[in-house]
Amino acid sequence: MADHQPDLVDDALRTLGASHGELRDAHRRWQARLHSRTFPGGERRYRTALGPPESTREQQIGELTCTALQWPLPLWPDLRFEVLCAPGGGAVWNEWLVRAPGAPAPALRGVDDLTPWSCTVDDAAHAFPPATPLPPDAPSRSVLALTVPGSSTRTIAHFTWGLLQYVAPHDR
Repeated sequence: MADHQPDLVDDALRTLGASHGELRDAHRRWQARLHSRTFPGGERRYRTALGPPESTREQQIGELTCTALQWPLPLWPDLRFEVLCAPGGGAVWNEWLVRAPGAPAPALRGVDDLTPWSCTVDDAAHAFPPATPLPPDAPSRSVLALTVPGSSTRTIAHFTWGLLQYVAPHDR
């Protein structure tokens, strides 16, 4: 997220009482684990790194059934880190931030409400239907084309790990 919002990352680090060095070290350790032959895969990877999830449920996505696991986040109490995987601890299909159960979505009425870190992919898609998914430029990113009331162009919303990073106008 520092690629798009370095000032917000700095604020988050201060809130968490962490330094950039600690952030880099945590990222280095996570990458080393990910590339280790002995680190478990699938859902076990996240249970090992994050502990037991706050919630686990079966979720239907079209004709597919997956397992959704969610963990709370100290920085964003209204969000959860969600991992969607094949049933029975299988392959991870998606990992991103989602709205916590019962937490209200932000009021998104126009482009000015689409500020960095203000909403999730689902928040934006529900606020401005029909939202059209576009190809992302990295596995951890999502892109939505939105038709926002009062705007003469489509708005392209860019998300990292499911959290809004920035928007840009896009000619139809």
